[in-house]
Amino acid sequence: MQTQDKSVTSKVAAAIAASQNHFFSIQNPAGYWWSELESNVTITAEVVLLHKIWGTDRERPLHKVEFYLRSQQREHGGWELFYGDGGEISTSVEAYMALKLLGVPESDPAMIKAKDFIISRGGISKTRIFTKFHLALIGCYDWRGLPSLPAWVMLLPSAFFVNIYELSSWARSSTVPLLIVFDKKPVYQLSQNITLNELYAEGSNVSYELPRHNDWSDLFILLDKAFKLAETLNLVPFRSEGIKAAEKWILERQEATGDWGGIIPAMLNSLLALRCLDYDAADPIVHRGLQAIDNFAIETKDTYRIQPCVSPVWDTAWVMRSLVESGLAPDHPTMVRAGEWLLSKQILDYGDWSVKNRQGKPGAWAFEFENRFYPDVDDTAVVVMALDVVKLPNEKLKLAAITRAVKWIASMQCKPGGWAAFDIDNDQDWLNSIPYADLKAMIDPNTADVTARVLEMLGSCQLSIAPKKLQRSLAYLLSEQETEGCWFGRWGVNYIYGTSGVLSALSAIAPEKTRLSIERGAAWLVSCQNPDGGWGETCKSYNNPDLKGLGPSTASQTAWAILGLIDAGKATGTSAELAILRGVNYLLEIQHSDGTWNEAEFTGTGFPCHFYLKYHLYQQYFPLLALSRYQASSASW
Repeated sequence: MQTQDKSVTSKVAAAIAASQNHFFSIQNPAGYWWSELESNVTITAEVVLLHKIWGTDRERPLHKVEFYLRSQQREHGGWELFYGDGGEISTSVEAYMALKLLGVPESDPAMIKAKDFIISRGGISKTRIFTKFHLALIGCYDWRGLPSLPAWVMLLPSAFFVNIYELSSWARSSTVPLLIVFDKKPVYQLSQNITLNELYAEGSNVSYELPRHNDWSDLFILLDKAFKLAETLNLVPFRSEGIKAAEKWILERQEATGDWGGIIPAMLNSLLALRCLDYDAADPIVHRGLQAIDNFAIETKDTYRIQPCVSPVWDTAWVMRSLVESGLAPDHPTMVRAGEWLLSKQILDYGDWSVKNRQGKPGAWAFEFENRFYPDVDDTAVVVMALDVVKLPNEKLKLAAITRAVKWIASMQCKPGGWAAFDIDNDQDWLNSIPYADLKAMIDPNTADVTARVLEMLGSCQLSIAPKKLQRSLAYLLSEQETEGCWFGRWGVNYIYGTSGVLSALSAIAPEKTRLSIERGAAWLVSCQNPDGGWGETCKSYNNPDLKGLGPSTASQTAWAILGLIDAGKATGTSAELAILRGVNYLLEIQHSDGTWNEAEFTGTGFPCHFYLKYHLYQQYFPLLALSRYQASSASW
């Protein structure tokens, strides 16, 4: 065993050094790290549609989108929501639409395969609301089949039980512009008009109506009919005032860089709203908005695709933590550049969060390069932990920034005791039952994984908040533990992510008080280790809880499990040495000679069940962090 341990120790040191060198090689001269944030093809397809509507398609290399879409089509003919999902109908319809917009004929073999796949899944009528919405913009679906969004919603005061600030930040920034679009119901005549009649499984007998669920939520169908009748009779109250208020809101929230909300859906919808209001493509606001979308593009020799978002703050903070934990000096020039870049990104403006949080003062970080209206708790907590482990030339400035951030986080605690991502007490779940909300992502309630990040920050950085706040957060986190011992992961896939984060948090903040919960969580992680020594969990576990902790091994999820088990062992003295060693060996075996790891699977979550992400740096910094923590802890075993 000792010989084997020495061999593993040597291999771990070499793997860490190779990974460090990789990160040194990809750091931006400005100090940050940033890699692709991949999603499904609908984001790119919708950008193609947007440029066709604005007439700006010839100014972009959209011809390369065709090759990209073809490369993403699977053998069954469809396109995927996440890697290996078997194909998803809405994603496939939007890809098909984009290919047609790009001039690919129905007779093309790829289109024939796609049509067969789509029809086998029920055709256009079975797609999500947002797919139907994009088709309606070009006359390929009837607006009658979409829910009404009355513009007067914009005028509801924040004190009213429902208003735009009861929507999650991403839903709000995407929905406000749609109040304008859904009011105008435009059908644009493109230079190359298309039809998609061949994608209706029922032929010409299409029923343009909202789906019923045979439960209480069908009341919203009746309400929608009332809204539609008011539209027909031109009796919509405060229509023009609502549209003006929405326009003003959109203009006020555009970043200097042109972005809205830091996410492509909000950017696309805002530009569609401005198009409905007859803005010109040369208008500075529109021009900046289109350029912002360009900044989310990734162009290669043959392909052109759009990221749904960019993650430089998040990526940089995690790389910093992994590098310092791997042995890099806290004042290493690489760390100093990164730390000072992060400090420059602290947001000192009041954003939308302040509508419901009247006490908090600015001091948070966002996910992206620029997003002053929507900083988030998760990013802020990780940045604090990253800054805490480095030594900067101006330590007073760093400490003041951390203090301000912690105060902001404390002010964002929700009533149940946990933390959400972007807002406080954004938890009216009934909003997910309105016809418009078929992605079930209208709210931003507190979650175990974000709450765990806050507690890990407090414990690992020896920071404090009011004792009552701490006790409430611990009680919340313990109440969220599943019967199996695991925790749900809202922002990463899924129970492996959630459980790892909570184990690290409880071990850092209250190891004795929560010992039993820690041991149960660690035992669950050990129980779902794969025969190859790694860990993996499919995105399908969001749809089917029976799949908790089950899936092909990945580098990122294996790293999460190792981190959680190491921290749990430190806290309780209960060792999972063999499981950890097998996981470490798995990471060593799959590392490439250049120090990198690869994984095809999506291990990031946008909206559970509906939208997933592949962070291309997850497979790099989490394994480095896991191996580094193993190296530091194995000496005591």
